[in-house]
Amino acid sequence: MESGTSLASTPSVLPYYVFFSQLLGLTVVAMTGAWLGLYRGGTAWEGAQQFNVHPLCMVVGMVFLQGDALLVYRVFRKEAKRTTKVLHGLLHIFAFIIALVGLVAVFDYHKKKGYADLYSLHSWCGLLVFVLYFVQWLMGFSFFLFPGASSSLRNRYRPQHVFFGATIFVLSVGTALLGLKEALLFKLGVKYSTFQPEGVLANVLGLLLVCFGVVVLYVLAQADWKRPPQAEEQALSMDFKRLTEGDSPSSQ
Repeated sequence: MESGTSLASTPSVLPYYVFFSQLLGLTVVAMTGAWLGLYRGGTAWEGAQQFNVHPLCMVVGMVFLQGDALLVYRVFRKEAKRTTKVLHGLLHIFAFIIALVGLVAVFDYHKKKGYADLYSLHSWCGLLVFVLYFVQWLMGFSFFLFPGASSSLRNRYRPQHVFFGATIFVLSVGTALLGLKEALLFKLGVKYSTFQPEGVLANVLGLLLVCFGVVVLYVLAQADWKRPPQAEEQALSMDFKRLTEGDSPSSQ
């Protein structure tokens, strides 16, 4: 009885954590836009501002939307599982498309300026994360959204899918931090150590990125907050069991 009460009461704090994660995520997106607008001239597809499309798209897609996609199964605990799956997949699609725009922007910018590609640690990590993200989405679609996959294969792959989903999210946040510091060092150089306003703003942005990642991972790590497996089927089974036991002679 105590465990049942605990399981019922624990998720009551979940909305507060989800709200806090969204507050952090939206603040990260807003601060990224503010940083680019105040100190980098804003965003555009032509000129020097084309590069700025890259950090904005990566933060929106690979950090904010990817984090929200991971939280879907915690937020929508009672909705139909197929609906939740579709929402989870759509958020990942939007994140992938936005991130792809960011990648095209930076490669096109480098080509126009004659800059070298893929020489920094940030670019290597970024390309690795993007490829892993694409493969993860393909595998998730094949196992969980494509109707041909068997339930036994889904059950065997699910732990790997969950692990790599969280891992790719952590790598995305880390890669964003690498890119943020790289951008600051390129522009500020030794002035970075003199507490320039841009450097301070970007450092706060970096801390908020970390906080968003930590809150998302904390919510995912709470076993009591997971969506009950096969909730719809379990409910139907219990209803059927009650009906049959109530009608049987042995239940009298």
